[in-house]
Amino acid sequence: MTLLEPPATAGRPRDDAPSDAPSLVAELRRRLRTSGTDVVDDSVRVRAEYSTDASNYRVVPTAVVVARDVDDVLAVAEVSRQTGTPLTVRGGGTSVAGNAVGTGIVVDVSRHLTRVRSVDPEARTATVEPGVVLTALQAAARPHGMRFGPDPSTQARCTLGGMIGNNACGPHAVAYGRTADNVVALDMVDGTGRRFTAARLGDPSTDPVPGVRQLVDSHLGLVRTELGRFGRQVSGYSLEHLLPERGRDLAKTLVGTEGTCGIVLGATVRLVDLAPATALAVLGYPDMATAADAVPALLPHGPLAVEGIDARLVDVVRHHKGDAAVPALPPGGGWLFCEVGGADEAEAFAAARRLAADSGTTSVRVVPPGPDATALWRIREDGAGLAGRTATGAQAWPGWEDAAVPPERLGSYLRGFEALMKAHDVDGLAYGHFGDGCVHVRMDLPLAEAPHRLRPFLQEAADLVVAHGGSLSGEHGDGRARSELLQRMYGPDALALFGGFKHLFDPEDLLNPGVVVRPRPLDADLRRPTARPTPPSPGGFSLLHDSGDLTRAVHRCVGVGKCRADTSAAGGFMCPSYLATHQEKDSTRGRARVLQELTTGTLVGGVDHPAVHESLDLCLSCKACASDCPAGVDMATYKSEVLHRRFRGRLRPVTHYSLGWLPRWSALVGAVPGLAAVLNVVLAVGPLRRLVLRLGGMDARRSVPRFATTTLRQRWAAGRSAADPAPPAAAPGTPVRDRVVLWADSFTDGFSPTVGTAARRVLEDAGYDVVLAGPGACCGLTWISTGQLDAARDRLRGTLDVLSPYVDAGLQVVGLEPSCTAALRGDLPELLADDERAARVSVAVRTLAEVLTERRADGWRVPDLTGVDVLAQPHCHQHAEMGFRADLDLLTGAGATVRALAGCCGLAGNFGMEAGHYEVSVAVAERALLPALREARPGTVLLADGFSCRTQADDLAGVQGQHLAELLASRLA
Repeated sequence: MTLLEPPATAGRPRDDAPSDAPSLVAELRRRLRTSGTDVVDDSVRVRAEYSTDASNYRVVPTAVVVARDVDDVLAVAEVSRQTGTPLTVRGGGTSVAGNAVGTGIVVDVSRHLTRVRSVDPEARTATVEPGVVLTALQAAARPHGMRFGPDPSTQARCTLGGMIGNNACGPHAVAYGRTADNVVALDMVDGTGRRFTAARLGDPSTDPVPGVRQLVDSHLGLVRTELGRFGRQVSGYSLEHLLPERGRDLAKTLVGTEGTCGIVLGATVRLVDLAPATALAVLGYPDMATAADAVPALLPHGPLAVEGIDARLVDVVRHHKGDAAVPALPPGGGWLFCEVGGADEAEAFAAARRLAADSGTTSVRVVPPGPDATALWRIREDGAGLAGRTATGAQAWPGWEDAAVPPERLGSYLRGFEALMKAHDVDGLAYGHFGDGCVHVRMDLPLAEAPHRLRPFLQEAADLVVAHGGSLSGEHGDGRARSELLQRMYGPDALALFGGFKHLFDPEDLLNPGVVVRPRPLDADLRRPTARPTPPSPGGFSLLHDSGDLTRAVHRCVGVGKCRADTSAAGGFMCPSYLATHQEKDSTRGRARVLQELTTGTLVGGVDHPAVHESLDLCLSCKACASDCPAGVDMATYKSEVLHRRFRGRLRPVTHYSLGWLPRWSALVGAVPGLAAVLNVVLAVGPLRRLVLRLGGMDARRSVPRFATTTLRQRWAAGRSAADPAPPAAAPGTPVRDRVVLWADSFTDGFSPTVGTAARRVLEDAGYDVVLAGPGACCGLTWISTGQLDAARDRLRGTLDVLSPYVDAGLQVVGLEPSCTAALRGDLPELLADDERAARVSVAVRTLAEVLTERRADGWRVPDLTGVDVLAQPHCHQHAEMGFRADLDLLTGAGATVRALAGCCGLAGNFGMEAGHYEVSVAVAERALLPALREARPGTVLLADGFSCRTQADDLAGVQGQHLAELLASRLA
């Protein structure tokens, strides 16, 4: 056969699951059990988690292997060859074109193959394993004053193996090139089992893969004219790197082959110097096309990055995170973010001004490195998730998010693309690497209701980009989304050449079949059309934002994987259990995938399915994803909804009663004189405490928080006047704005009354007339987190009865426990959407820091905290709903030195107390809280407004935390 002949297996459906799946799994387990660890998993839950990546596609694998080392990968490859089973290797799973899913064996290299083996500053190279996350490589290179040039927006979770597979680029590729331009050598194994080092070819007799040189040399004219025409031509195979004038570089050629020609076992990559100083020129234009027109004039200035951002994308950020999340921008309907470098800050600023002078706009702001620049780049980094919703809130999908054209054609292309979207009645928010002519956009094609509209749109979009001399893909690869469209970009000879190249490496078509060569149809295997609307929640109410439809809600997750981002050694708020275990099942994305399978009914048959419990069990319900996930996934809410559906009208787990009814038990203890003191003595006895904890479904290693022997209400009544169940009459001359109502939540009232009395002192010092809200105001949080939504609604209606009169009288409600305050701010208006009082009360609920900040603006002087070192543990619910900015500004304004931790404490309400969660709870605390406590200087104040955070610090480190109210009150004269 000739090199361009299709292999004999070309007609065989290589993308099908093997017929004898149990035998395959048994063979894999036999080969991989030598170390005593079974890394092969064919369970329903794991197959669901790996059935999709960040694309529109759902392909259920037969088995998943979490490789421990290169030998595991080689063994799996051998089993694949022997059994004729398709094999797909997966890194961070952030592929948006369907490059990382397959029906056979999926190998995950992201958990264990994560070492930066070496950094050679003299050679300016690094050697890495395929599962290394890009930020880890950057951290290893930084001490040497170097970095890896390409940096996709997913750099905190994408792996080098995935970047090599897709030829990833990122914002700084305009200066440093694509991944292909920065790869020196690859350690590979191909579909024949041949292991070799891919690098520049030398003597023909030493070519590691026979026939490669001859294949290209026999088609020099085609390769020179059709391939490598501009920098972002990533679609197809980049065979131009094998041209003699380009150095015959096999490593560069294999970059971007999407796992279809070989498996990357390791790589040596080139490093570049860090820019000594940078400045960001933000340039405003009337629209994105006009911004694109300006790009060619900017490129001669040698910018490090030229990124385009649609104004509507920025509006999504404002809507999602508030105005404070968006620094001041010059006027415009679209912006170019242009980063330039210099030897120092002055030189970088001067370079930014020179670039701006050639930008064709006077709408300019030059931003130095710092919080504003970081916030602006964060908008860009979150683009894939933020663009998952259009300006109207409709779900938007990938599929055509990666087209690229020569930069000089970009403005014309964008105008044509806008017209195309209008003709097809779709919308999308454009952004991307305008300096390279690469545009990212997701569109609200109705994949759920009308998936047939996808094909004609993509076909016309392909024709449009080809007419502008462009590429279907500029950095994400073709995958399942675009491989079928390659015939509209390349002629038959080029496609045959691609087939011949793959055949040299993978003659049996086992490696990632259905991609690039012999592609799957672009509208086959779509995930969203297989999902069915879920019935209304029992009771006809829901916490969900998506009209109560669980299917719509869980499909908010498009797989961008920010929940997997290991952002720093100090941790991060999202997703705490994943940061502790590094297992896909414990990421927000992994849980969403299982719940998505629940809506298809094919793998996961209902809310009672064991996979649902396994997936949600280690969710801390911290709600960090509600604010940090750019796609708006709120797993804590989904968990509550699932528990509500599963257990409504049934006997529940014991912790739903012991912990879920905690406010009820606390109120009962407080109502019986002397009972709290007796219980505190009894529960201090080790055997009795352990017995009580076990009977309540809790971990016996935990302590039992001490009940207050005098509740806040009792102290208030004894020290001043009884709580007034109705708005008190104002003292003569007292304006409404000088009166607040203090809400005694269950934790403050029954466990930490000193927090309430301290808050009263501080508020009165600030000039407020403080009244205590009447009894019966409960946020229902513990009922919500355990899915007892009917009971939560009952309690919240009672809360409205108590608080509405105060709110209607114009008073602000001051909450002290962050989780309870967040519940009234966020959950109340959702659960009681049928009660018009809910929205009014929700808006009136404020944190102590927010109220005091307003008072400070009126001239109140915050107690002096000069010389006080504060280690702050923000509560996760505060982070998600209210934020910590007001607290931070108040503390630093008072003179304190503050270190705010970016991570969950690990207790998270009932989670850390429950049996089976202790180890994970401690591991989460070890991400940030416990190391910080060990490193803290003597005298450092642990500031933890959350009762659970203070309990965790006391339990695990013996450190007593303080509430903001207590810290400020301690400094009052």
